Amino acid sequence: MRHAVLFPLLGLALAIAQVPENLKPPETESLLLKAVGKGTQIYACKATSADADARFEWVFEKPEAQLFDERGERIGTHYEGPTWEASDGSKVIGEVVQRAKSPRGDAVPWLLLKAKTTEGGGRFGRVTYVQRLNTMGGSAPANGCDKGHAGAVAGVGYQADYYFYGRR
Repeated sequence: MRHAVLFPLLGLALAIAQVPENLKPPETESLLLKAVGKGTQIYACKATSADADARFEWVFEKPEAQLFDERGERIGTHYEGPTWEASDGSKVIGEVVQRAKSPRGDAVPWLLLKAKTTEGGGRFGRVTYVQRLNTMGGSAPANGCDKGHAGAVAGVGYQADYYFYGRR
């Protein structure tokens, strides 16, 4: 299995974003925590169908990222699920409920996710919604996926601001 990081991103964002209405959590929720995720979006080259004339395309598999607070200190990880796990062991697993195209053409979409499950009493134990905003990079590679590369894996560098919400 091949794995390549196509480009790294540096620096912390946490800029104030113009958030589309469909990405705002319910008014019953309040902001608990802001974090910057820096890492890789992992894609696999897969056939679009089982027939001999199938096209191949990069299909999103999972994120692999570190989470940092506003001071730049590492506070956790973000991985398949999608799951956010704090250094204190608490976790939230989300499911996408809304999305919006990123203002940056080469960036993964902005998202609103609802918590499916949470674990632990730490940072992420009370999270009900997660926003992914201010994305940079992370879109699927534009080429390199064909029958000869079926099963190949590519990692694309990305950065995003994550906003974690909980009940007021």
